[in-house]
Amino acid sequence: MRPLLRLLSDDLIERIVSEARDILSALGVEIHNPALLDLLAAHGANVDRATLRARLPGDLIDRALKTAPASFALYDVFGERTHDLSGDNVHFTPGSAAINVLDHESGQIRRPHTADYVRYAKLVGRLDHIAAQSTAFIPADVPEAISDSYRLFLSLLYCEKPVVTGAFTIQSFEVMRNMQVAVRGSAAALRAKPLTVFSCCPTAPLKWSDVTSQNLVDCARHGIPVEYISMPLSGFMAPVTLVGTLVQHTAETLSGVVLTQLTSPGAPALYGGSPAAFDVRYETTPMGAIETQMVDCAYSEIGKRLGLPTQAYIGLSDAKLLDAQAGLETGMGACLAALAGINSISGPGMLDFESCQSLEKLVLDNEICGMCLRLARGLEPRDDFPARPIFEELLREKHLLIADHTRRHLRAEHYFTGPVIVRANLSRWREEGASTLGERAHREVERLVAGATPSRLPEGARREIERLMAAEARRHGLADLPGREA
Repeated sequence: MRPLLRLLSDDLIERIVSEARDILSALGVEIHNPALLDLLAAHGANVDRATLRARLPGDLIDRALKTAPASFALYDVFGERTHDLSGDNVHFTPGSAAINVLDHESGQIRRPHTADYVRYAKLVGRLDHIAAQSTAFIPADVPEAISDSYRLFLSLLYCEKPVVTGAFTIQSFEVMRNMQVAVRGSAAALRAKPLTVFSCCPTAPLKWSDVTSQNLVDCARHGIPVEYISMPLSGFMAPVTLVGTLVQHTAETLSGVVLTQLTSPGAPALYGGSPAAFDVRYETTPMGAIETQMVDCAYSEIGKRLGLPTQAYIGLSDAKLLDAQAGLETGMGACLAALAGINSISGPGMLDFESCQSLEKLVLDNEICGMCLRLARGLEPRDDFPARPIFEELLREKHLLIADHTRRHLRAEHYFTGPVIVRANLSRWREEGASTLGERAHREVERLVAGATPSRLPEGARREIERLMAAEARRHGLADLPGREA
């Protein structure tokens, strides 16, 4: 039996959705994209050009939900399926777009560089419980104007897993799409086997900027999956109550569904988000807060009720170091997300309000993900009935260490952690150096990065994405890309 978490009753879900639909119909959504306002008007929306506000009638929302797919798959650079984003299937992905990294050697948070990103990509390729990579942090040694395409470029060069990414400018999208086409071989092949998911974020409350709405449309036209990342802040840019926050999240996300499906009916998307409780004491947005995690799990219930696969930024921490707070918040969030059946869980490796990545935390979080995936499989009998013969053997042999039953089911039934987690007794731990968590995590990072094998990306595809990236860099005044030694 697969264990599942539920926070909302069926009646409450229906009321939240109903209220969100009423807001979209009566108050509308602000859209800073004239072409999209024209599209909405052509399909029955009441558009006020002066305020850029579109009021979405219920039948328009219904039509969009009817064509939105209930599932889709992701594929690695070779076209092998890695993700089944349906039902209660769970996949973990590192948190993305951090502006800092936690440097193990100095213990300081600093700006990242290309070499940091290469190490990260190699590391993610070797983490068994992290199903996709993300464009996890922004290298500071290239111009900001190419940072979106540059991160995808490095991801495709150094790791074979699919990528959760995004574009902060309209212009970045084309080169990022062309890189994916180069890997797949054709636009049709990319549409058939998606390689990336693009994050597209409305602005709270109830607004789509020109850039994010255009990214949404561009992805839909080319069959590139998106994840809607609504970010209401409870008590600041959203109602202070969690149910009120869910109403706003639902309205903002449904507006994204309408824009996507009007552009290209059947376009794949994740019902996602990155909401947060607002801590009025510090004026911060704690991603590790239990209220944030509750909203994440609850909106996933709403997304599933609407028939859509889901995503959340959860399983991360607001701590500044790899410490007890980091483990507490990450472990609790990842566990709740797995029990909620969130299909794509974005968060491992992240610290400091989604602004910092740590490679050492990422290897720890890989273990947390492994435990959560084991939990999600639940309990089932494995040759346990009739029970009497097993207990007869136990009474006879005084143990079951080498019993046939043990050898058949040990690996399937038990998750064995790696060297980051201490399961030795005290004396053995001391004999082996009495290492700290940080020391063990750093050793594991070094071991995994050093043992990474070069990507098997075909040489033709490699040359083409290098050509595309070099041309984009020159267009923004960078004659040579930074060195990539890791």
